[in-house]
Amino acid sequence: KLQIAGKPVMERWETPYMHMLARAAACKGGRVLELGFGLAIAASEIERCGVEEHWIVECNNQVFQNLQTWALDQPSKIVPFEGLAEEVCPTLPGEHFDGILYDTYPLTHGEWHTHHLDFIKTHCMRLLKPGGVLSFCNLTSWGELMKIGGADKREEKFGDIEEMFRKTQLPHLKKCGFQEENVSWELLDIVPPEDCDYYSFHKMLAPKCLRRTEIDINKECP
Repeated sequence: KLQIAGKPVMERWETPYMHMLARAAACKGGRVLELGFGLAIAASEIERCGVEEHWIVECNNQVFQNLQTWALDQPSKIVPFEGLAEEVCPTLPGEHFDGILYDTYPLTHGEWHTHHLDFIKTHCMRLLKPGGVLSFCNLTSWGELMKIGGADKREEKFGDIEEMFRKTQLPHLKKCGFQEENVSWELLDIVPPEDCDYYSFHKMLAPKCLRRTEIDINKECP
């Protein structure tokens, strides 16, 4: 398990799900940006996908030190950044990445359901190359949204994870410029451990969101 300031950030049982996210983000090869290093589960799978460059942003100092040690043995060019995603991303070049994987932990209770959406809205389209792919998750939020009768009463609760994604995530993706036909996902059947505080639902969803290319846009023009 990875805990930071007493909060559960990541656990090893997530491994098959993290691998799904990583493969989606790395499906184009080339240069991948990963936000949140954690236990290196997704990062190691991205490396196995044969990418050329792997840029990683991590805000926790101890985790960042682990990242620097891990980077020494990886086959691709690792470009590490220590800092918050919202501070580092404005400094990165535009249309530079073939893939992005966003999996960071919310800094405050108020950001539980929104921090990943704020990143996508503010940075994602600028950073992705045309034809590039975004994958992301927010298990803190999604786990709560999938708890019928959960403690957080701010949001609607769901019993179907695909309905949850369509109603709470897809509208934001469309506002950011992703076309609905370019947003797909994979489902994973899983049994989280009973002592996991943040996720208990029996399925997980790994999104794959493609940025349109200029050819796609030109096809729509009369």
